[in-house]
Amino acid sequence: MFNISIEKSDSIGVISSGLCMIHCLATPFFFVAAACSKSCCAAAPSWWLWIDYAFLFISFTAVLYSTKSTKYNFVKAGLWLSWLGLFFCIINISYTFIDMSDNIKFIPAFSLIGFHLYNTRFCKCTEKECC
Repeated sequence: MFNISIEKSDSIGVISSGLCMIHCLATPFFFVAAACSKSCCAAAPSWWLWIDYAFLFISFTAVLYSTKSTKYNFVKAGLWLSWLGLFFCIINISYTFIDMSDNIKFIPAFSLIGFHLYNTRFCKCTEKECC
């Protein structure tokens, strides 16, 4: 597995979630040219879609380590609920269990970034016993 230090887990989480949002925002722009130039096969290639799952794995690892270093239970719950929301949205986009807008995924992504930033600023344990 990755060797992520507890001190860097929030930074990795913010970067991962931010890159995931950029990836999601860029998808329509990258493939609109393909849709305009071709009448078929306008969908994103599978390797592009698998990047979502890579971001999920990285953000899962960051949340796991961040929850070990925070001293507030609401931050732990917020990080996990945000990650679960993002997981559900990405899985739903792939398999369409529930008909909903693809843009819903930005809500848990922004909240994941927010909780990581809040945790970085206010919730880090300074003593070994609270971690």
